[in-house]
Amino acid sequence: MKKVLCLGAGLVARPYIQYLSENGFHVLVASRTIAKAEHLIEGCKNTEAIAFNIAKDDNLLEELTTKVDLVCSLLPYTYHVKAAKIAIKHKKHFCTTSYISNEMKALEKDAKKAGIILLNECGVDPGIDHMSAMQIIDYVHHNGGKIKSFTSFTGGLPAPDSNNNPYGYKLSWSPRGVLLAGRNDAHFLKDGKEITIPGADLFQNYELMEVPGIGTFEGYPNRDSMSYIDIYNIPETETMLRGTYRNIGWCETLDKIADLGLLDLEERFLDNMTYADLMKELTSAGPDGIRKAVAKFCGIDNNHPILSRLEWLGLFDEVMIPSGINTRLDALCHLFEDKLQYAPGERDMIVMHHEFIVEYKDKKQKITSTLIDYGIPHGDSSMSRTVALPVAIASRMILNGKINLTGVHRPIIPEIYEPVLEELASLDIALEEKTIDL
Repeated sequence: MKKVLCLGAGLVARPYIQYLSENGFHVLVASRTIAKAEHLIEGCKNTEAIAFNIAKDDNLLEELTTKVDLVCSLLPYTYHVKAAKIAIKHKKHFCTTSYISNEMKALEKDAKKAGIILLNECGVDPGIDHMSAMQIIDYVHHNGGKIKSFTSFTGGLPAPDSNNNPYGYKLSWSPRGVLLAGRNDAHFLKDGKEITIPGADLFQNYELMEVPGIGTFEGYPNRDSMSYIDIYNIPETETMLRGTYRNIGWCETLDKIADLGLLDLEERFLDNMTYADLMKELTSAGPDGIRKAVAKFCGIDNNHPILSRLEWLGLFDEVMIPSGINTRLDALCHLFEDKLQYAPGERDMIVMHHEFIVEYKDKKQKITSTLIDYGIPHGDSSMSRTVALPVAIASRMILNGKINLTGVHRPIIPEIYEPVLEELASLDIALEEKTIDL
């Protein structure tokens, strides 16, 4: 029986473990908190839990890697390269759902020499977005067409029936990751013009976007869209924009949170300080109170909904910032962690929407491709299924010899995306395509 090492037992690991165990593989689940790993493997055959800390258990990482045929890292992205290097050393295939970093890219030669694949970006975003986009792009090119415009937006959000807090958001992945994503610059192409938006202005640059069948969202640009012109092989395009969906109100609120300095990563002494103390310090609040001081600092009306959101989160409360927290960002993360959780039985959803403008010799078309997927009440979240199942399917295909590539890859070639999308559709994760003549 072939063996897989799953590094990490976080929010998205269970569907990965379950899928591979059901498909006849033995899965070793290595987690810093063994109780988490033990909980995840309950009811799964051919599985075992191992206590493992990637930061210091170097010998154990070597030992575990030698025992398996493939390693999948579902750890924070900062640890992927460390695990990939050990996989190369022992000639074991390796997968992640994270973006390819420059350090990962640099392992191309070594991976080829070892005869293994390092498959990255095989989750939902990145992952299903690449695969579904490339399927359409390859079809258009194969039929003599040109992609003139491509936009793609994805959001992990509460399902409408579970959307019951002032932020319109709940956590299906790490709050630190959610908040740090709001500090990145954005770089994209629109109508032939290159546009760069500094991270500080990101949340001022959103648009209201309607997604058929579900409603209207705020969409804002996501990091570097420009590199995808080459990755997707569409040099002819005049628009290339990848972005993120949030519910209405999120962007203006996060913009003011950033203005207040709450996304600051500088280490500082926060012991014996309450959240109210922190806000007083940031706004120089006087006798009029924190709410008015924040309104003045942010340049908004005293009755603005943003103030109610900040208050609801607990930023005006005389509650101690937990000891051990030493950055404002982590103080904010603690409140997110506390307030933005899914209650038992609540559902999340993934919304993904691509729009293409396509030109052929004799016609022009708009093609849309839309995924709306819901979590299972008291079961797996949509985020965990859509992140974990693509990489689980790809892992099975690698182990069964259906993917024979070596080097560093993302799932943008037909031999990966066709079978993965086909199997995802059989698991009720599928995009609906529509074509309109223009």
